[in-house]
Amino acid sequence: MTDAENALWVKLRRKQLKEHPFYRQKILGKCIVDFYCPKANLVIELDGGQHYSDVGQAKDRVRENALKEMGLRVLRFSDRDVLENIGGVMEVIWDCL
Repeated sequence: MTDAENALWVKLRRKQLKEHPFYRQKILGKCIVDFYCPKANLVIELDGGQHYSDVGQAKDRVRENALKEMGLRVLRFSDRDVLENIGGVMEVIWDCL
């Protein structure tokens, strides 16, 4: 896991948010998502630099559409968001639960 994934996992694990369980590196269909909360049908993806190229963004759109077709909500945060503003990231996640 990246530093950003580790930082977020510390906040998500052990049902710390509204007693919702989260899983990391979860296989959903043909995708492996960073974090998944089945109780809220919520996927959280963290994006490093490779996600900001044209190719990376196109791949992310395909993945996100596939997840949405499965009835899942997808939240995307940059690694920088997590590392520099974990409180703001947690607020957004909290509001989705």
